Amino acid sequence: MKKDLLKLLDLSKEEIIEILDTADQMKYDLKNGRPHNVLQGKTLAMIFSKNSTRTRVSFETGMYQLGGHALFLSSSHSQVGRGEPVEDTARVLSRYCDGIMIRTFDQEEVEKLAEYASIPVINGLTDFCHPCQVLADLMTMRERMTVLEGAKLCYIGDGNNMANSLIVGGLKMGMDVSVACPEGYDPDPEVLDFAETVTDAKFELCRDPKEAAKGANCIVTDVWASMGQEGEAEKRKIAFKGYCVDDDLMALAAKDCMVQHCLPAHRGEEITAEVFEAHADEIFDEAENRLHAQKAVMALLMK
Repeated sequence: MKKDLLKLLDLSKEEIIEILDTADQMKYDLKNGRPHNVLQGKTLAMIFSKNSTRTRVSFETGMYQLGGHALFLSSSHSQVGRGEPVEDTARVLSRYCDGIMIRTFDQEEVEKLAEYASIPVINGLTDFCHPCQVLADLMTMRERMTVLEGAKLCYIGDGNNMANSLIVGGLKMGMDVSVACPEGYDPDPEVLDFAETVTDAKFELCRDPKEAAKGANCIVTDVWASMGQEGEAEKRKIAFKGYCVDDDLMALAAKDCMVQHCLPAHRGEEITAEVFEAHADEIFDEAENRLHAQKAVMALLMK
């Protein structure tokens, strides 16, 4: 039966661990010059309705390192952006390629693509979730903390796709998760419903970033206005005043608290330049780990 990566809600804890373990091995192999061309001769179609730096480069590089080839399809230069039904795109690409990665707006589009494709579909980002990014985040946290279970993960900012996936991924890995969002900017109701069902980890949604940050082992933030929300930027700056990861906030966290940011970062808004630079090694390890985590996903789904 075909497997996809559409959202972390679909994965078990054991499946997440398998991806992380495989990513660790992929990273070790690359750093030590060990060939791992497990997708020799295979092709990944990459559909982009949203612009990207890290998603495109990491998937394209990763596919090359696995021995395969990646094809870039932008909405403006393919029939995808000219009204071809997603179900037709899915069936056509299934005849040519061995996997599809899509970075788009609506989660429904990804789900429909997977429904009609006979090859694996990987969600590179939607407005609902960002599973590949959070797999890289969990990989980075595990590298530095060793054990995730029982650790506290804190997210400060907009209840967006990052918040949704961090809540799900963190709770599934046994982490306590605290989220601070302004009123009206909460995570998706489906994710909050999931959080209520978790019994072996704690979840907290609050309005006070300082309350959320207390004792945190990892603090994560993201831009206040994501792609497609540029018109709301000024309104959001007002709503998110005080939701900045600064030295005062970090002082409330655990002594060795790490910081993560999916990038690009707006220094002086969601995070100060001082905190960003103090934790730059962690943040850019996180960015690098997109490559390794996504290689693991592709290898497990497309072999």
